[in-house]
Amino acid sequence: MKKLFNTSSKVFFSFCVMLLFTNATAQKSELNSNLLLYCQSLESEFNLISEERKLDLIEISNFILEQQTNHKKINLLFVCTSNSRRSHMAQVWSQVASYYYNIKDVATFSGGTEQTRVNKNAISTLKKAGLPLQSNQQSDNPIWTATIGENFPPLVLFSKVYTDATNPNANFGAIMVCSEANESCPIVPGADFRQGLPYQDPKISDNTPQQTEKYDERCRQIAREMFFVFSQIK
Repeated sequence: MKKLFNTSSKVFFSFCVMLLFTNATAQKSELNSNLLLYCQSLESEFNLISEERKLDLIEISNFILEQQTNHKKINLLFVCTSNSRRSHMAQVWSQVASYYYNIKDVATFSGGTEQTRVNKNAISTLKKAGLPLQSNQQSDNPIWTATIGENFPPLVLFSKVYTDATNPNANFGAIMVCSEANESCPIVPGADFRQGLPYQDPKISDNTPQQTEKYDERCRQIAREMFFVFSQIK
């Protein structure tokens, strides 16, 4: 039987979210060295994003700017089907981008239309990008944490439905990162903003010779696009 995410873990996750909003001193130069190198290389690739795709990304930037103008916290919820790959990558890279561009009061979340577990290949590609993810839990749905720099709060990843109690239920932007979730959830309850931003699922490469290449490719695409979003915030 699949083990459920327990109350103590929810308390831990809520504490980490609180740290996101209280952290105001760390600078991008304090990111872990390998992660910083990965981040610094992304801006030179903005030209790889099509003009049509940039229009969708700028919609997210505009939502962030609107929240700033209204002095509201910026909550971003990335939604997929199983909350195992793309939604976690988007959650991670949007949070890191907010630190890199020094955009305050940002908290990022992810969820699926079903709960599974964070995929091991997604964890591997994020580790290669400079995120020291680790988990000590022996469960069907372990919690992964990454300390990305001495003065940054830890990033926390685990699979959950998008309506989970650890996700915001009001005052947030919902970004649909797969076409299935985009079609099955035309309305996300409580969201002030909704944007379809589908990515091809790297799952299609599982157990093939192209597996590592495709996961790295998707991870970098999502990182590049989340960095573009936050680069537009002036």
